[in-house]
Amino acid sequence: MVHCVILPYPSQGHINPMHQFSKLLQLQGVRITLVTTLSYSKNLQNIPASIALETISDGFDNGGLAEAGSYKTYLERFWQVGAKTLAELLEKLGRSGNPVDCVIYDSFFPWVLDVAKGFGIVGAVFLTQNMFVNSIYYHVQQGKLRVPLTKNEISLPLLPKLQLEDMPSFLSSTDGENLVLLDLVVAQFSNVDKADWILCNSFYELEKEVNNWTLKIWPKFRTIGPCITSMVLNKRLTDDNDEDDGVTQFKSEECMKWLDDKPKQSVVYVSFGSIAALNEEQIKEIAYSLRDGENYFLWVVRASEETKLPKDFEKISEKGLVIRWCSQLKVLDHEAIGCFVTHCGWNSTLEALSLGVPVVAMPYWSDQSTNAKQIVDVWKMGIRATVDDEKKIVRREVLKRCIMEIMKSERGKEVKSNMVQWKALAARAVSEEGSSHKNIAEFVNSLFNLQQRIANYPD
Repeated sequence: MVHCVILPYPSQGHINPMHQFSKLLQLQGVRITLVTTLSYSKNLQNIPASIALETISDGFDNGGLAEAGSYKTYLERFWQVGAKTLAELLEKLGRSGNPVDCVIYDSFFPWVLDVAKGFGIVGAVFLTQNMFVNSIYYHVQQGKLRVPLTKNEISLPLLPKLQLEDMPSFLSSTDGENLVLLDLVVAQFSNVDKADWILCNSFYELEKEVNNWTLKIWPKFRTIGPCITSMVLNKRLTDDNDEDDGVTQFKSEECMKWLDDKPKQSVVYVSFGSIAALNEEQIKEIAYSLRDGENYFLWVVRASEETKLPKDFEKISEKGLVIRWCSQLKVLDHEAIGCFVTHCGWNSTLEALSLGVPVVAMPYWSDQSTNAKQIVDVWKMGIRATVDDEKKIVRREVLKRCIMEIMKSERGKEVKSNMVQWKALAARAVSEEGSSHKNIAEFVNSLFNLQQRIANYPD
């Protein structure tokens, strides 16, 4: 049996798609070992018994990034300690009779490829962002796009004209931590051409032009997404399937019964992911927009953000429900949901697209503005809430107007019609005859064939 080690960057937005991809590999007969850092592993839940869990060190075993205190300190130490402890793990697995055939590693860890090659193991890099965004970072890495950006209009091959506000936030900031993160996202492509496979959590039909361009540069590039729970795209989710929450550090709160009582497409779902920390004024504007709007709402506010809610805002009311966490896939798959107010993280964008839920885009940082550009102008699956010029926040009246436009206007009907088509294309991509399914099968077959050739070598 082929044995793959899966190594995601230790954060929710990276571990989830790679975990879902692991489940798809298992369906093809691959043995999976999921590897994360010792600090991150302590709070993980919902790891299937069929997936082995191993740990390496990031150099901060008690608290990870929080213990390090800065991205710079964390990433520099991780690079050193991570490479050493990963090599020790690969040796241990080999000695225990479970030799590793392939390491599938997060593109944020280009150093993993050197470790894998040192053991003669196949190295497959996993890109957790879409190729629209990846191609921007690739052009920076190649020196064809100079940062910090100063021009207001940017032209790149096979991408639409981009304004400064459409670009990833790291490209125009000179702040110390942002420069560290810029180095991180650009370094993904420092040795990507040397990987045996380049896998991307997107699907061919979603980004045809840039995917075709990428294939000419990297012949071993393949789209293998959307990496969404066990093909929610082809079957309905059930409340009693705990694995549908994915590998998570958060406990899902019960909100499905609340949704069950609401009419079809009557609820606005609001969530800004696991990292975005909105300021108090922005949360206040969202709160009053939802309270004073015409629709029911379900709003995810992390425990760390709850103190920013207005004192007179009720977390449980006839009209709305504020919770700390939920299974986003189950919520988006519920017929009561009519609109998704989102930060436009790539996982959330893919989930909305794959489940046919129109979007109000409120990007926060990183690649999210670029995803919002695609959501609005390329895929036409939503509208973008504009920020005021002074404080760079979305005002309550703007958000109310955007929600109403999605829920009740002619433009909203067009968006919903587009979403039906995207949902069908995403489902087709992961079906047996689909582009992503075929790419995964090709990747797995290459590993089995390599293993067979090695087995037939004379001693």
